Amino acid sequence: MRLMISHTTTYSYDRPVDYALLQLRLSPRNGPGQTVISWQSMVSGATPQVAYQDHFRNAVELVQMDEGGQTVTITSQGEVETENLNGVVGMVSKVPLWIYRCTTPATTAGPAVRKIAGGAKEALAENTLGGIHQLSSLVGEAVRYEKGTTHAATTAEEAAQAGQGVCQDQAHVLIAAARHLGLPARYVSGYLLLEGQTQQEAAHGWAEVWIDGLGWVGFDVSNEICPDDRYVRVALGRDYSEAAPVRGLRQGDATEELCVSLQVQQ
Repeated sequence: MRLMISHTTTYSYDRPVDYALLQLRLSPRNGPGQTVISWQSMVSGATPQVAYQDHFRNAVELVQMDEGGQTVTITSQGEVETENLNGVVGMVSKVPLWIYRCTTPATTAGPAVRKIAGGAKEALAENTLGGIHQLSSLVGEAVRYEKGTTHAATTAEEAAQAGQGVCQDQAHVLIAAARHLGLPARYVSGYLLLEGQTQQEAAHGWAEVWIDGLGWVGFDVSNEICPDDRYVRVALGRDYSEAAPVRGLRQGDATEELCVSLQVQQ
């Protein structure tokens, strides 16, 4: 399937910002199940500083907001050819697996996460793949998809205790639970073609778990499936903070307003 993607992020401030630096992870790369036909990123209101690969092999670009500016707009767009691999990314892992067993503040398993994980132990002992499918279902039951109930810094344990969140939170809970059970797991940010919906409010996020004999396998708790040819992988990390499309820091007391426009279509 060939997907056409256009993703625009705009930061606006009520007064000039003293200093702002944005870290962008917006460029998909060739890999299992996807080939980038064309891709470009454009920035207005900021000046590119450096482009590099981070330690997870993500394509990263740093841009600095222009002096005296009040608006930064980042537009990424292109076409990606995808193939349905039923979620199986495979044995390719250029980062040591032990890194993905390490917890982070966002993916530390507290009592609520450990309880969810415990529900999949028996199935996991019989068959790892089947056990993670069950774990994904348990996460979806325990953490209902509900917009506006969490924020970017919400942890897996907080979402599990609240019983609600968005795709980022559900992925964090699955990752935390899988690591608690001894399996490497990681966060994936990217894009998803939604049925009958071209315009979207944000990029998507899901989890991948390492299963011996298969390698990395994706699990999208929010949609109760393994990623297929409607998905485009962009960035990886131990949690959302390491794979976020845009992260930044700024100085000054200006009030920020964020606007995202995203279209994914076939």
